[in-house]
Amino acid sequence: MDWSAAQYTRFEDERNRPIRDLLARLPTADVRRAADLGCGPGNSTELLRARLPTATVIGTDSSPDMLNAARKRLPDVRFDLGDIATWSDPGPYDVILANAVLQWVPDHATLLPALLQRLARGGSLAVQMPDNLEEPSHRLMRETASAGPWADKLEGAASARTVRHDADWYFRVLREAGATVDLWRTTYFHPLAGGAGAVVEWFKGSGLRPFLEPLDAAEKTGFLTRYQAGIARAYPTLPDGTVLLPFPRLFLIATR
Repeated sequence: MDWSAAQYTRFEDERNRPIRDLLARLPTADVRRAADLGCGPGNSTELLRARLPTATVIGTDSSPDMLNAARKRLPDVRFDLGDIATWSDPGPYDVILANAVLQWVPDHATLLPALLQRLARGGSLAVQMPDNLEEPSHRLMRETASAGPWADKLEGAASARTVRHDADWYFRVLREAGATVDLWRTTYFHPLAGGAGAVVEWFKGSGLRPFLEPLDAAEKTGFLTRYQAGIARAYPTLPDGTVLLPFPRLFLIATR
């Protein structure tokens, strides 16, 4: 699945807010090495480096387009092409950040303890994941995929995003792996100018990617037209043209 740095950064201010909230709770004493997994266009890496100004920070991502944008943004930072599921760097790191990315990586029961093992003693794994699969925005993606002429092509699109467990599941897995866990959930309400079209543009940079990738140009147009009509009903436009997008997110900081 391809990613577009330009599309993703259209809502960078809104996407940066949960990163700042996550990093604000991060223990920062004696941090020398930090890794940003799924760094995207480098916005999270930039915020991580600002939070840890004396640390050596690296970034990784599986998208060449995202990495090109990250390298332009932070030319003095090392960025590597790679998949989190097969990331083999043994560390140890004092901080590993995984912002809005682990929802695309399978088998969290194996992945999270493995990431903890890359931490130095006292190091922290900081994770933020969208918790919106049952929100109208994502329910409508699945309904639109299954109800149109593209249904066969999109049969497996919803499974691109891995199962996200309940908060208590993550707490238990990380505690059993020996970590101290700080875990919380926040719902942001993003005012977006442009009505339903703005909501569609937001998700074209993230959750819609698996649904659009298999379609040809005409099918994409048809899919987005039908999806946007559903979005307009689910998220009414305010009199000034703004739409309010609720966006729940799950946060965790696991310290070894």
